[in-house]
Amino acid sequence: MIRVLVVDDSTFMRNSLTRMLTSDPEIEVVGQAGDGIEALEKTKELNPDLISLDLEMPRMGGLEMLEKMMRDNPKPVLVISSLTYEGAEATLKALELGALDYMPKYVEGTTVFAIAQKELTEKVKALVKSPSTRLILAKMRMKAVKSAVTARAGAPAAASSAASPLSSAAAAQTSSANAKLSSLSIKAVPGQGQATYVRPSEPLPTGRPNRDIVAISVSTGGPPAVQKVLTALPENFPACILIAQHMPAAFTGAFAKRLDSLCKITVKEAKNGDPIIPGIAYVCPGAQHISVTIKGALPQIKVSPEPTTEIYKPCANILNRSVAIMGNKVVGLTMTGMGADGCEGSKVLKAKGGYLLAQSEDTCVVYGMPRAVVEAKIADDIVDLDDIADALIRALYK
Repeated sequence: MIRVLVVDDSTFMRNSLTRMLTSDPEIEVVGQAGDGIEALEKTKELNPDLISLDLEMPRMGGLEMLEKMMRDNPKPVLVISSLTYEGAEATLKALELGALDYMPKYVEGTTVFAIAQKELTEKVKALVKSPSTRLILAKMRMKAVKSAVTARAGAPAAASSAASPLSSAAAAQTSSANAKLSSLSIKAVPGQGQATYVRPSEPLPTGRPNRDIVAISVSTGGPPAVQKVLTALPENFPACILIAQHMPAAFTGAFAKRLDSLCKITVKEAKNGDPIIPGIAYVCPGAQHISVTIKGALPQIKVSPEPTTEIYKPCANILNRSVAIMGNKVVGLTMTGMGADGCEGSKVLKAKGGYLLAQSEDTCVVYGMPRAVVEAKIADDIVDLDDIADALIRALYK
């Protein structure tokens, strides 16, 4: 049974979320809290498996509560966010602080959930059951222990050659934390989700690459993962990047703006007719699809709500099928996410000469979309998140 703590300052929303969650026989709501202070107390008292977290609350808001909890007692968190630009900014900050994912709270000011009850419960189960969630939280807990030890022991005590009782206790506590983390290491099944890519010792290649388009398919857990990859790319990255991130329309502009402020390359929300230019990453607007068309002799970006029948907007399958017209010029990257969107398009891209990378199981928040690509046996490399930027650059020259 998955035990959930529901945190929201609205009684109506708390009760609505409780009804939705408990409709699934695998989920139990063990408590509710109306603000961050109460939520921290109930987290210690109830030890839930996951917390659904509102961000705008009295006394202590969700961001402050999340920062304190991740520092002292990390737990899986699903943010319930308002569909506004401010809500998007706060949600992206929450993901940086350690929240695993989010879902929209309102549609046009009403209290109708944008994501169906079935998707909410599936997301909660996927986040709690994901093997990588355990490892992510273990790393956070070890960091919290080390920070506490450093604060207690102090730099002079740590540097002293004569071990005091405090420094001895600190060392023991740190050793214990390291041992626990080691015991929590996750081993994927060889040939399935385990990384096959080993970062070469040779310098990164330079000059004009053989491939100059990167198509990224990503969903649950994507924003922090995409940020990690893009911020590691050099200013002279020699390819254009197209990103199909499952995200509400109100969020993609803020997401692109945030990435642009952090990255050496340029990041912008895509517009219909944008040119394919190296060193620019285009984020598909929410509720739209991104694809590539040929106008004259040159490729350009197409942004459109069509086809409206697709479950996902943006749809990664549409992106991957479209770039397949330039298959041997393309690197396809499938990252963390629920479901299998992008896999069928990746098969078309692979058949046309595309080079495919898939994020490793150990480093995905939810190993769904990459799993589909790996199990279809079309991934050229399975790559840990920390190595994706390196693997991308090298793949451009293959």
